[in-house]
Amino acid sequence: MKKVLIVSASPRINSNSEALARAFARGAEEAGHETELISLRGKSVAFCRGCFVCQEKQRCVIRDDADDICRKALHADVLVFATPIYYYEMSGQLKALLDRLNPLFPSDYAFRDVYMLTSAAEDEETVPQRAVSGLEGWIECFERSRLAGTVFMGGVTAAGEKPEHPALEQAYQMGKSV
Repeated sequence: MKKVLIVSASPRINSNSEALARAFARGAEEAGHETELISLRGKSVAFCRGCFVCQEKQRCVIRDDADDICRKALHADVLVFATPIYYYEMSGQLKALLDRLNPLFPSDYAFRDVYMLTSAAEDEETVPQRAVSGLEGWIECFERSRLAGTVFMGGVTAAGEKPEHPALEQAYQMGKSV
């Protein structure tokens, strides 16, 4: 059994990227894994100050919701990030969180596999490339981890507008294969 931490970075209720996160979680749970889905909606995640105190203390000096998420990420075997694509990039909420996960860098983190789930109004397969590239840059700092998979749900604008979108099944199957 693996610990799977799933972070939904959409500010919208019932968003398409969060639907992907829930599908992934359902698959992972059915495969016998322990999952936790955290939505950043309503959470307080301040911007990183670049002070690097976290490199010494392995904890950020800012006490907000990112601090708790970071501690959970430390012990997760699998990390999953779900984000809407805004202007061909990950949401600002996710980027702020990734920066705040800096205390993990010098730690003995457990995660090896990292997944990214994305949704966007545009449906060209190249749409999530910059977001995926941004996450790959973060992953490169964690040499024992890798980008294990991505799912893209294109052609969706309104929250929950395509409940039968094939990407939901892809996310579910990806979760089952963890």
